[in-house]
This record gives sequence, structure tokens and C-alpha cells, in this order.
Amino acid sequence: MEEKTILVIEDNEMNMKLMRAVLRVGKYRMLEAKDAETGLSLAREHHPDLILMDIQLPGMDGLSATKIIKADPELKGIPIFALTGFAMESDKAKATDIGLAGYIVKPFSVKSLLETLENHFIGPTAPH
Repeated sequence: MEEKTILVIEDNEMNMKLMRAVLRVGKYRMLEAKDAETGLSLAREHHPDLILMDIQLPGMDGLSATKIIKADPELKGIPIFALTGFAMESDKAKATDIGLAGYIVKPFSVKSLLETLENHFIGPTAPH
């Protein structure tokens, strides 16, 4: 499988450090943004294969940034997964309504995050 690029938009440094380690294990190339505005610029410049978007960000929130990406003809095909500590069903429904591909609740396990990414890129693997 060719190396995939994942843009992580996350303002918490500890969470970003964890994402660096996890994505390194998964052999993904990582782009980093600490706020939505920087994330939008990186998305436009690099066209990543996937975006992991924190919902609570300083300034513009992740849902607003997602709406902007989904309204842009050049970027709307990039799948976006929400990274959030909120796990309410109404939040998940709202996230899906605006075009998020998935919802990853923090704290997450390394294994579950890597499985989510693998399932997205290559589909679920057959049982052994």
C-alpha cells in the first residue's frame, strides 16, 4: 500500500504527541495543525488522504472547518473523522449530517485508531 498522508488538526499537545506515535506505527505520513485555520491551509496545499479533526479547537471549531472543506469542490472528497471527547448520540448525528466519515472518541486506544484507519483505507480484513 502506498504511504497515505493524514492531516491531524488538534490543539492539545499531548494528544498530538500520541497521534505522531500512532501514525508512525501505522506508517502514515502526518501533517499537523493546532487550529482549524492552519488545518484548512494545509488541506488546500497538500490534499491529504484523510483528516482527523478535533471538534473543540481555539477560534473556529472543527465542525465549522468541516463544513468549509465539504463546500470546497477540490477538498470535499477528503474523508474527515472527528476526534472528540464528546460521545453523545446527538453529536454523532450532527457530525454525520455535515459529512464526517466517522467519529473517534477520546481517549481512544492505539489499536482501535489504527484499525479505524486501516478499515477506511483497505476495508475490513477477513478473519484469519
